[in-house]
This record gives sequence, C-alpha cells and structure tokens, in this order.
Amino acid sequence: MRLKGFILDLDGTVYLGDRLIAGAAEAIVWMRSMGHVVFLTNKPIDSPASYADKLTRLGVPTATEDVITSVAATIAYLGRVWPAAKFHLIGEPYLERELTDAGLTLSSSPSETDVVIVSLDRDLNYAKLHHAYEAARSGAKVYATNPDLVCPTGQGDIIDAGATVAAIEALMGRRIDGVFGKPSLGMAETARLRTRSVPRETLVVGDRIETDIAMGIQAGMRTALVLSGATDRQRAIDSDQQPDFTVSSLSELPRVLGAG
Repeated sequence: MRLKGFILDLDGTVYLGDRLIAGAAEAIVWMRSMGHVVFLTNKPIDSPASYADKLTRLGVPTATEDVITSVAATIAYLGRVWPAAKFHLIGEPYLERELTDAGLTLSSSPSETDVVIVSLDRDLNYAKLHHAYEAARSGAKVYATNPDLVCPTGQGDIIDAGATVAAIEALMGRRIDGVFGKPSLGMAETARLRTRSVPRETLVVGDRIETDIAMGIQAGMRTALVLSGATDRQRAIDSDQQPDFTVSSLSELPRVLGAG
C-alpha cells in the first residue's frame, strides 16, 4: 500500500497527558519518510502553536502549521455563515478569546443569542447551561466544536463537550445543528489538503471510532484504530464502523503497513 499522507489524532494516540506513547516518535519518523504528517485534535483549549510546542518537547519536532484544531474550523464556519451573529459559549477562555478576536460578538442574554457554541468546559455551571437552553428555545442555532464524551489524559478521562451536547439535546428534544471538528467532512478535507495527498493515499489514525475512524471512512480515506486511548478491543470488535487496521498503539503501524 502506498500512503503519502497521515492524519494523526493527539490525545490517546500520540501521547497521554505529558507522556509520549512508547514508540510513537519512531513511528512518526517513519511516516514522515513516506509522506506528510499532520496532527488533528478536537480539543479546543489551546492553540496549534501550543500543541506543536508540546509535541516538540516530547520528542516529535512539529511546526505550528502541521497542527489543526476544532477551533479553526469553528471560527471559519461562523465567520462565513454567521459573521454578525451574537453567540453564547459553553467553553473555556482560550476559545472565547479566539472567537472575539475573530470579530464575533458575545451575547449577554438568551433572547439576543443567535448561536450557541458548545465545547469542553471544565468550569461548566448552571447559568451557562440555562442560557443555552433558553436561547435554543428562542430559536438560536446550536453547534459543538466536537462530539467527544470524554478526553483521555495521563490522569484519567476528563468530561468533554459531548456530555454537554447530550444534556442540551435532551432539553431541546432534538439534535444540535452541527459539529465543527471530527468527524465532520470539513475537518477531514482541511487536514487532507495539508497532507497534499488524495483520499485513497491518506491514512487517518486515532483512538476513537465515532470521531477519527468515522471521519476517515466518510472521507474515503484509509483508517487505523489504536487501542492506547479511548477504545478497548471489545468495543472495537463490536463497532459497526470497522477501520482498515486495528493496532495496540502507534508503534505497531510501520510493521502493519509493511515497513518490515
């Protein structure tokens, strides 16, 4: 198989917390010898530069332009479709700064809210959730940066945006209006263009079937599931979305893909 582009998830795939997964650096060196590698994360709490710095510090030298986050996809869509909208954010300070720096306006009440944005928020409280609920009842659109229920770290899972999305959907009695990060096709296309490869020559590698693998399958790319993060082997076997490859960790991929 000739692969020229590699799209790698970060948390649970390349590292856990501040610990690089064993063999990940060597696997990435091999992938870079085959083509271009980009890193794609749904985590919306830090900039691409901060993720690139972390990878470099952990032993995987990375340029900022090789990291794509769900924040960039969120800002691009809102700036194109809702440039004059007022938004309510369930999210953290970094995302709020990025949205306001892009010229978007925070709302002060549910009645003036055009768009609700749901993201990872470790300071989620009743007031934020109630504002979102009332705004949705008044006709506001509701989007999420990402659908992940939890995010794996070196200290265990943290509750992610998907859990808040589930609460809001239960309150609204309907699905939210869209997701900006994985598994959206927009996110897939942005990443693929950075790899400069066509879909059939592109491999998506991640630890989540419902985001990483689903995105790759929808986009016509090859997919590899690693069992070093959010998905265990039994869940992988039971899933109705099957990756092309399932490996214990990133370190196994060069062998599985024919590197010897």
